[in-house]
Amino acid sequence: MQRYVCLAILIFAPTAVVAADRPNIVMIAIDDLNDWVEPLSGHPDVKTPAMARLAARGLTFTNAHCQAPLCNPSRTSLMTSRRPTSTGVYGLAPWIRNVPELADIVTMPQHFRSHGYRTLIGGKIYHGSYGRKAGQEEADVWGPPASVGVRPKKKLIGPTPGGNNPLMDWGVFPHEDEDKGDWRVASWAVDELENMPEDKPFFLSVGFFLPHVPCYATQKWFDLYPEQTMTMPPILKGDRDDTPESSWFIHWYLPEPRTSWLEKNDQLRNLARSYLACISFVDSQVGRVLDALEKSPHADNTIVVLWSDHGYHLGEKAISGKNSLWRHSTRVPLILAGPNVPRAARCEQPAELMDLYPTLSEMVGLPQADGIEGLSLIPQIRNPETERTRPAICSHNAGNHSACDNRWRYIRYADGGEELYDRKADPLELTNLLWGETVDAKYREQADKLAAFLPQDEKPLAPGSRARILEKRSDGFYWQNEKIIPEEVVK
Repeated sequence: MQRYVCLAILIFAPTAVVAADRPNIVMIAIDDLNDWVEPLSGHPDVKTPAMARLAARGLTFTNAHCQAPLCNPSRTSLMTSRRPTSTGVYGLAPWIRNVPELADIVTMPQHFRSHGYRTLIGGKIYHGSYGRKAGQEEADVWGPPASVGVRPKKKLIGPTPGGNNPLMDWGVFPHEDEDKGDWRVASWAVDELENMPEDKPFFLSVGFFLPHVPCYATQKWFDLYPEQTMTMPPILKGDRDDTPESSWFIHWYLPEPRTSWLEKNDQLRNLARSYLACISFVDSQVGRVLDALEKSPHADNTIVVLWSDHGYHLGEKAISGKNSLWRHSTRVPLILAGPNVPRAARCEQPAELMDLYPTLSEMVGLPQADGIEGLSLIPQIRNPETERTRPAICSHNAGNHSACDNRWRYIRYADGGEELYDRKADPLELTNLLWGETVDAKYREQADKLAAFLPQDEKPLAPGSRARILEKRSDGFYWQNEKIIPEEVVK
């Protein structure tokens, strides 16, 4: 009982305590996972018992959003608690340490390390291999890198548009779960939990690759979702007829196929099934980590946080993949569990992934790092109904933003195009309330209210920016340095 009293003091009134008395943290990250998980009810068929178990003993933020619908800027934002508009990191490059003015930013693991924590990173926490270069002090211990694992001898679905990228593949072929990169990452995390030194608290980061493409899973996971009976995502024909032309600019040319191609090549159902199968597989690896923690001496003194870097479209809004400002890309799982976190609780207030840095710091009694922009979620942990006035903001390249409060989503593009959705009446965001020659005054008022929260001072592209970069220039918009000709859009 004394342990819980101490932890209550740490969370609700941080004090100077020795590092060894602080709670541990296990942070589980999942790549490209949208709201198709049981705690968020994003898909009626999905089976994620491990995440459901975690939610049952913790707090699920049902209105959590990423700060960028793309791996590198999202993870950079989360680990630094700074918006993409504050760093200029909008694309898959650069790595922050290669940008002079960002090179000395103290990331979340570094902050915990400087206050006595043993920090460990395995799998995909930063994008790609970022941070693993010799001489970079990002963590005390590096586990296995993120990887697909075993792959078929050739692509299962054949050539795809956008350059026939080798990542654009999905389906089932003969292999074992143990052959997958995520199995190796989970095994490493289990070993670390079983053999963790007890001289200091630990911050263990475990990053899973799936359901990122290529979506390969073994047969037993496909069998959970029979092809003929599984529920397909709701796809409305003409859903983008009431969206600005510039909504296409932020995903102008990508390897992820458009819905039209998926339908023409009979791949829409196969992709959705493969995605579901991969979700259930990666959930089983989450379960292995949770089992190891529960069997360890650290079970009662460890905070667990689970998140995804952004969502994923499975044909909605005429696209697959991420790179949009709608629900399918921005809404993410975010679950916290552990000492003094309410059990089986849900919070509908807006939350941002960059809030984790200040939240976890406050939960264990650390001082807040300099320069962070996230807001601590401690008020919502104390009482999930506590109101939060700042909406969740997501940005995809300069000038393109969405803002979500408890009910509304507002989107504004770099050319001034706008969208507004009543998420209570229209949860799938099918009807743009700002479309047409005449806009109801109440919708205009609501849009302006949310627009006031959008970033006002946006950093230009950081040096070395590349991959999925949109830039507004004096003579128009450029996608990866090639001028966009709107009439050439591929829908």
